[in-house]
Amino acid sequence: MTEAMQNTGQYETARFNMIEQQIRTWEVLDPKVLTLLNDVPRENFVPSAYAGLAFADIEVPIGHGQTMLHPKLEARLLQALDVQSNHMILHIGTGSGYFTALLASLAKHVVSLEINSELSAQAAHNLAQNNIKNVSLLVADGAFGRVDKLNQTFYDLIVYTASSPTEPAGVRQQLSIGGTMLIVLGSAPVMQATLIQRVSETGFKQDVLFETCIPELFNAPQAQQFEF
Repeated sequence: MTEAMQNTGQYETARFNMIEQQIRTWEVLDPKVLTLLNDVPRENFVPSAYAGLAFADIEVPIGHGQTMLHPKLEARLLQALDVQSNHMILHIGTGSGYFTALLASLAKHVVSLEINSELSAQAAHNLAQNNIKNVSLLVADGAFGRVDKLNQTFYDLIVYTASSPTEPAGVRQQLSIGGTMLIVLGSAPVMQATLIQRVSETGFKQDVLFETCIPELFNAPQAQQFEF
């Protein structure tokens, strides 16, 4: 057996264990999500130095002070988003491109913003190597969504893969009517995965899904400090 074949077998075992022991036990039971996590090779989006940790229940470092989210959290977010094949998605925080790949595998198109140009370039390489083409990668500060003058799009889904102490102003207005934004709000150690749905031109519905704690978005808006 070649080393490559041995690695493949080890990856498949680790992937199976990740899904069964981490993800299913965290209330992720959507068959579409479980199949996707099995089919999109997470190990291809992890820096080679950390390949052995691709399926571990940790935030894997990807360089430049950034990390990938825990696999179970990625799965939980994906399940909550309920991505459909006609969806246009805005993703803030490309990172290594893995969560972007998951979204793109289900959606019509994903626009993904990353503030670090080197990470964006690496993500582009990773996505190309995995034959994922329905993605537009932009090097931009996505703290307040997509604010460039060329953007005329309303999105079906907006998802942040980093937290913000308070909701960034104006981003929910970038949703189409019926669209959904998913963002982790709050400051450590108390953060909440929050789903915001646009129900009309001016109406929004907001629900807290679960508590978690993830790294903060670069340039995230800070909650106002009250002085007494």
